[in-house]
Amino acid sequence: MITESTVDGVPVLLAHQPGPVTAGLLFRVGSADETLATSGITRLVHRLALHRLGPGDPPGEDGTAPASTFTLFRITGTPAEVAAHLSGVCAALRDLPVERLETAREILRTAPADRSPGAAQAVRRSAQWRYGSRSYGLTGYAEVGLPHLTAEQVRDWARTRFTAGNAVLWITGDTVPEGLGLALPAGGRHPAPEPASALPVLPARFQGEAGSVTLTSVLPRSTAARLLTGVLGRELLRELHRDGGYAYTATAEYLPRDAGSATVVAHAEALPQHQDAMAGAFVDVLAKLRAGRVDPSALEAVRASALARLDPPGLAAARLPGRAADLLLGRPHRTAAEERAAIEAVGAQDLREAAHTLWATALVRAPRGSLDGAGLATAPTGSAQGVPGRAYPALEDPGTVLTVGAEGVSLAGPAGRITVRHAECSLVQAYPDGARHLVGHDGFTLTVEPARFGITAAELAPLDAGIPPSAFLSMPSRSPAPIPRTAPLATAPAPAPAPWFTVLLWVLGLPGLVIGASVLFLGLVMGDEHGQIASDNAWFLFRWLLVAGASLIPWAVCLRLRTSGRK
Repeated sequence: MITESTVDGVPVLLAHQPGPVTAGLLFRVGSADETLATSGITRLVHRLALHRLGPGDPPGEDGTAPASTFTLFRITGTPAEVAAHLSGVCAALRDLPVERLETAREILRTAPADRSPGAAQAVRRSAQWRYGSRSYGLTGYAEVGLPHLTAEQVRDWARTRFTAGNAVLWITGDTVPEGLGLALPAGGRHPAPEPASALPVLPARFQGEAGSVTLTSVLPRSTAARLLTGVLGRELLRELHRDGGYAYTATAEYLPRDAGSATVVAHAEALPQHQDAMAGAFVDVLAKLRAGRVDPSALEAVRASALARLDPPGLAAARLPGRAADLLLGRPHRTAAEERAAIEAVGAQDLREAAHTLWATALVRAPRGSLDGAGLATAPTGSAQGVPGRAYPALEDPGTVLTVGAEGVSLAGPAGRITVRHAECSLVQAYPDGARHLVGHDGFTLTVEPARFGITAAELAPLDAGIPPSAFLSMPSRSPAPIPRTAPLATAPAPAPAPWFTVLLWVLGLPGLVIGASVLFLGLVMGDEHGQIASDNAWFLFRWLLVAGASLIPWAVCLRLRTSGRK
């Protein structure tokens, strides 16, 4: 049986288990509570709290990294060791050793949170597409905020999130270890973050790596959804691996997300030459389940496995972590008898209905072309609309246009359009050379390179002014290599006129003008009362007119040189 107690305002769950004592201090805070600009702050608090206890992870501490919604400090040892460890953790959370901030930061940067290979990477990538750059989507991003977190930000995060009201302690023992102190900052419980959405239509697909297919779907938490996941895993393994021989791995997993929802992840991998056949069989398995064609033996095998997990002698102790998580999420916790009844009540029709929900909210990551005709919308790779503002064509590619306006910024080109609006901006990384890298709530990113578009710092001012300060990060100088060198051609100042050339213009031009004017005057005075000029006089005037024209030709050439700025 699980009994309840309280220590320093923290709820404590206890259940007997022979052997060493294992305890877990669970907080309702994780990466999904952060922002992109503060990403990594939960891991940093976790690392600093453990550092106060000595180098590395103390003996018995399993070093469990914070997840999307929970942070766990877990210890196994004698009652005295458990009490000393957890008391030390709480003391460190009250007074973090921020003098070790840089050291802890470097440790975390060398051990990134997203280092898991294979299916876990695919799931993180899918989270980006489903949720964008907020809430649960942050699990798919690098911790770009980690290098910029200040001591005050870290202290404030510990003070407001690692509180007595936001924690539950579970212990595999009959009593609370003597000397245990859980003096934490006062504070209320934080609900699980509301999921963001970056997809206009579901079910949808996006392009992934060759040779693998990953489906993620969000369903209401239920026994039927959990059993469906077990049946799906068995069917994928049978159809894709044992019978078809397309895939060398095929799995399905049920992962509670918050109090009311769970994520189902189905994943299969094959050699690239088998990927189309594997993807087709993958979709066929899902279609069969939606049609209600459930193998009775598969359902009974999954049911028997679920019931067997309710039979071990240490059941109460095994259920402690789940009970603690439900308590933090505000989810009613069912007894083992209630769990058993729910498992036995699930039938083929329940699985059929759950399969329809699974497909309706599915997001599939698959190689290009492998799921054509499967009824999946293509997840958008660009923005539907731009923003009004001033347009800046790229200097070397006029077909690419940057628009900066009061609402945000857009970048449009042959590949499509990306728009990040000020009100929907998760992050701006500002570089000393003037470049700006923006990430929108929907996960779309664009980079403004001033040299590429001939845009000045003053013209970028509307962009900076509209960004929330909490999303703005000042970055260090970049290495010169990635910085574009295209820039507007500067207009060279006109050279000062050469004095000798000015004299030449007068020498060549003045005689021609004088002769031409004289010919015009003589033509007027030599005519009779009818304006007629004698042939001898006309021939005389014509010869002098030719002389004037000949002298003005070199003058005109020199004048052209002067007006073009070459002299």
